[in-house]
Amino acid sequence: MLTYFKELSLNRTAWILLAIIALLLESTGLYFQYVMGLQPCVMCVYERLAISGLLLSGIIGAISPRLKLTRYFAILLWGYSAIKGLLLAIRHTDYQLNPSPWNQCEFKPDFPQTMPFDQWFPQIFAPGPVNCSQSQWEMLGWGMPQWLILAFGCFTLSFVLVLISQFKKSRPQYRSVFR
Repeated sequence: MLTYFKELSLNRTAWILLAIIALLLESTGLYFQYVMGLQPCVMCVYERLAISGLLLSGIIGAISPRLKLTRYFAILLWGYSAIKGLLLAIRHTDYQLNPSPWNQCEFKPDFPQTMPFDQWFPQIFAPGPVNCSQSQWEMLGWGMPQWLILAFGCFTLSFVLVLISQFKKSRPQYRSVFR
C-alpha cells in the first residue's frame, strides 16, 4: 500500500487532482458568498486560506513531482494546510455548537502585517459582518464547518499516508534486453 502512495506522489496527475479538489472547494466557498449571498466569518476566511494552501501545494507538486526538493516542499505545505485547516474547522464547529459570549472569534482577521491577505485579496479573504457562532447553511444536518472537518480530515489522512510512503525504498527498475 505504501508503494502505491509513493508512486502517486511521483505522479503529476495526483498533484493536479489535489489542486483541482482544492480549487473546487475554494470555488464552492465563493459561490456561497457571491451567488447565495452568505457572508463569510473570520473563521471561514482562515479556512479559505488553508484551502488555498492545499491548492498551492498541488500546483507546486505538479511542477516537478520527481524532484525530491519540490515534492517534499509540496508535501510539507500540504500537511501544514490540511492540519491547520482541520484544527480551524474543529474550533469553528465549537463556536457554532457551544455559542456563548466568551467563546467567539475575532471581529477582523489577524493576518501578519507582512501578509495582509484581507487587504490584498478582499474579494476572497475579507470577512462579512457575521459572527462565527451563526450557522447560515446546512446540508444533511451538518453545517459548513462540520463538512470542512470531513474534507480536511481526508486531506490530513492522505497527507499522513503520502508522508509515510516517502520513507519506503523504491524498487529499482531493471530493464532487461532479453525480456
